[in-house]
Parts: sequence; structure tokens; C-alpha cells
Amino acid sequence: MSKPRLLLVEDDTALAELLDWHFQQEGYDVVRTPDGEEALLFAREAPPDIVLLDWMVEGLSGIEVCRRLRRATDTANVPIIMLTARGEEEDRIRGLETGADDYVTKPFSPRELVARVAAILRRVRPALAGQTLVYRDIELDTMAHKTKRAGKTLQLGPTEFRLLRHFLEHPGRVFSRERLLDAVWGMDSDIELRTVDVHIRRLRKAVNLPGLPDLIRTVRSAGYALDLDA
Repeated sequence: MSKPRLLLVEDDTALAELLDWHFQQEGYDVVRTPDGEEALLFAREAPPDIVLLDWMVEGLSGIEVCRRLRRATDTANVPIIMLTARGEEEDRIRGLETGADDYVTKPFSPRELVARVAAILRRVRPALAGQTLVYRDIELDTMAHKTKRAGKTLQLGPTEFRLLRHFLEHPGRVFSRERLLDAVWGMDSDIELRTVDVHIRRLRKAVNLPGLPDLIRTVRSAGYALDLDA
């Protein structure tokens, strides 16, 4: 099995070297740069398995790098963790809405960051393998268009099926209504934002069987996520 490829975008040399060492010790293939433009170039040449991205880097800002990685086909689904000294809620929400999967405030423990990266890769890699997407007790067959939860077949409309598939491809990640519109209905859609809420309600009704926890988490001021850990 090949080593997981990690793109580290950090302009603090001492911190970058420390993280580089920790991740290499854990078997990662680390590509490191302090520059946002160079990070995009590296990502285009060889898409990483995960990106650690500082908010304030040379050249392009971390937020803009995150935005461009999400727009590019080859990196649209690559997990991104933002590293930043900004701890305000508004900044965290902005980072998540831009497309980051997680948000780590400095100072932090390198060992904890290694554990977070490993947890994200454990969630994402199985979900993206093969024709069936699996997360906890839910399964979605992308070819047969069939969905089960706890072994019971679910009845989903086509839009709810696409919504659930999108969530299953990015478990735990928070999506704003705007990003869900783009991903599920298309960039040129004239659908109103409130339509997303309607279909989320329908999806919840279909997948939340009696006695089982709610699959879809509402994140105040941010959007929705597939998260059974909440």
C-alpha cells in the first residue's frame, strides 16, 4: 500500500519542519511549501490525499488556496485542515464555508494533529472506494441507486439520493446551503436556498428510522453535515 501523500502549506519554518518530521515518522509522504501559488502547482501535479493549510501563507492566502482547491476537479474532494492563530467563531465558519474539513487553532499538539489527519483519512478513504459508499450503518449503492440503513431499504427521491451521496463522500464535513446547491443542483441552478432545507427535511424523514440517531447535523450559521458522532 502506498504512503498517504500530505501537502503541508505553512510559512513558519520551525513549525513546518516539526510537522514534517512527525508525519514522516507516521509513514506519510510529505510535500512542503510556504507559498500558496506553489501549493496549487504541487496539488495539480500530484493530488494529495490530504492538505494541511495555514491561513496566512506567502503569495495567495490560505482561504484563497482552499477555495481554488475545491474548484479544481482533481482536488475537489481532498480533505483540507486549516491551521491558524485565528480562534474567533466567525473565522472558523468562514474557513469551513470556503471548503475546509477541519480547523485547528495554534498553538496545537503535533501528535493531536497527526491523530486528526488519521481519523479523517479513515473516514474518507473507505467511503470513496468501490461502487458502494458506506458510513456507519448506512450504505448507498451508486450503480443500483439503492440505499440501506441498518439493513433496511430506504425510499429516496432522486434529489435526496444525490444529497445523501454527496454527504457520504464527505462524512463529517459541513456544507453551506450555497455549496450544497452547487454540488447537488449544479453551478448554474436558479433554485432558491430554501429549497435545500426542504430536501434536507425529506432526506431526514427517509433515513432517520425509529430508534436510530439523526444522520444529518444542522450546524448553526454554517449549514449541514453527515455526522453520527454528534
